[in-house]
Formats: sequence, C-alpha cells, structure tokens
Amino acid sequence: MKDQNCTDDIKKILQEAPAARQTLLDNYNNLHKVAEYCERNYLEVSETKALEETRAYTTQSLASVAYQISTLASNVLKLLDAQTTQLTMFTILYECIIMHYEGIYNAL
Repeated sequence: MKDQNCTDDIKKILQEAPAARQTLLDNYNNLHKVAEYCERNYLEVSETKALEETRAYTTQSLASVAYQISTLASNVLKLLDAQTTQLTMFTILYECIIMHYEGIYNAL
C-alpha cells in the first residue's frame, strides 16, 4: 500500500512539474515587462513616485518567485523521499529473495 502511495506521489509531482516550470518561465517574461514599465514610468513621472512603484513591484515579484521556487523545491524533496522509500522497499525485497535462495541452496 505504501508503495502505491509513493508511486502516486511520484506521478503527481512529475505531472505537475511542466506546469510549474511554465509558471516560472511566464514570471521571467512578466518580470521583464515590469522592468520595462518601471523604466518608462521612471522617465515619465516624478522620480519619487516611480521609485515607490518600482519598489512595490520588485517586492511583489520577488515574493512570488521565491514562493514558486520554494514550492518546486518542496516537490523535489517529496519526489526524492518517495524514490528513497521505493528504493528501500526494493532493497528489502532483494535481501529477502537472496535469503530465501540461500536457504534453498543450503538445504540441498
């Protein structure tokens, strides 16, 4: 049962990975757009207002990217944990098979 949960976790994470990657790429493009807007805005309006707006956009953008990277890192850790669990189960199964065959061989 635990193996099925690990397999389901792995499948879920691998299915979500492309969308998470695309979100990061979209944010990369959006950050460039925000930077261009802030640059144009800085030239057109008062320096103080443009600076405040730029700070706000920068803070929001960095928080968003940090959250997304944290989420992806968490998913990678879950994936590694699930794979470690599977590997441990396979190792135990392998050792049981070896002990069984050794028992049969020694009985002959």
